[in-house]
Amino acid sequence: MTINCNGQLISLDRPKVMGILNVTPDSFFDGGKYKDEKSILQQVEKMLHDGATFIDVGAYSSRPGALEVDEPTELKRILPIISFILKEFPETILSIDTFRSTIAKSCITHGAAIINDISAGRQDEKMLETVAGLSVPYIMMHMLGTPQNMQQNTNYKDVLKEILLYFSERLLLAKSKGIKDIIIDPGFGFAKTLEQNYKLLQQLESFHFMEQPLLTGISRKSMIYKLLRTTPEYALNGTTALHMVCLQKGAKILRVHDVKEAVECTKLYEQLIA
Repeated sequence: MTINCNGQLISLDRPKVMGILNVTPDSFFDGGKYKDEKSILQQVEKMLHDGATFIDVGAYSSRPGALEVDEPTELKRILPIISFILKEFPETILSIDTFRSTIAKSCITHGAAIINDISAGRQDEKMLETVAGLSVPYIMMHMLGTPQNMQQNTNYKDVLKEILLYFSERLLLAKSKGIKDIIIDPGFGFAKTLEQNYKLLQQLESFHFMEQPLLTGISRKSMIYKLLRTTPEYALNGTTALHMVCLQKGAKILRVHDVKEAVECTKLYEQLIA
C-alpha cells in the first residue's frame, strides 16, 4: 500500500503520522500560535524531528462555527508558508487542507504534495478533476454541510451505513475522474455528535472493505475533552489512548497536533503486532 508524493513512493504498510500546522487565527486548539515565519519553521522542524512523515497545512479553520475565509485570503496566507517551509526543509511532504480547487492547484504548483479536502469534492465541483489533473494523493473526508452549519446535520438513521454509502459514492466519482491515490477520513467531529463519533470509532474496521488507506483525525477534539470534562489543552492523554484504538482498528495515518506522542504510539502498536 503506497502513495506517490512528488515522485516519492510512501509505504503505508506501517502507520504514519501527519503533523498539523494551522496558520489560522481561530483554530480550536492552536489558533494564532503560528503566525510568523520563525514560529512556523520552529514548529515544522520540531514535527519533522519528532517523526512526522507529512505536514498538513491549513489556512481555513474548519472548527464548528468557524468564520468563512475568502479565497484570496486563504491563498495569501498559505502560499508564502509553503515557499519558506520548502526552502528551509526541501524534503518535507506537505499536505494542503483545502476544499477549493484553485487553492489546491496553486499549492501543488508551489511544491505541495497532497490535497486534504474536508468536503470530498462536494464544496467545489472542480476539485476532483483538478486533483486528477495534478496526479497527487487525495484525502477525502466525510462532512455534511459546511464548517459553519455542520453540527446542525447530525440526524442519521444509521450513522455508519450512511457514511459508508457516502464514501462509496465519492470514491466511485473520484476514481472515474482519474484520481489514483485516495485516502479516506471518517471525519470525527464533523457533522457528528459525541455519541456518533464513538459509534464510528467502535466500528472503524468497517471501512476496510473499501480497500483505501484510512486516516483518522481525533487529536484533542471535543469528543475527547467534553467526555473527560476538560479542555483541548488537557486532552493529550485521551488523544493518545484513542490513537491506539485507531491503530488497532486499521488506521494508516494519524493526523495530530502532538507528533512525538503519536509516533511513540505507533512504535508501541508495531511491537504489539510483531
